[in-house]
Amino acid sequence: MKVLPKVLPINELKNTANISRLCKESNQPIIITKNGYSDMIMMSVQVYEELLIKLQVANKINESLKDIPAIKSELFFFKMKSKYRE
Repeated sequence: MKVLPKVLPINELKNTANISRLCKESNQPIIITKNGYSDMIMMSVQVYEELLIKLQVANKINESLKDIPAIKSELFFFKMKSKYRE
């Protein structure tokens, strides 16, 4: 089950110790609103670093997919049937 993100109004940023604790405990980004609209995101350094690592891995995977030569589906299925036909 996915946890809904925490949403706080910008005026709660005055209590920095509480916000710091909340960022570390929630282990997910916190949405800060201004005048009822999303304005910014706050997160712990740990969550930020994990997010960066995930983005880097996704970029590497996408880059590597470009290196795979395109094979027409008919040729692929023909080769698979030839190789694994019972």
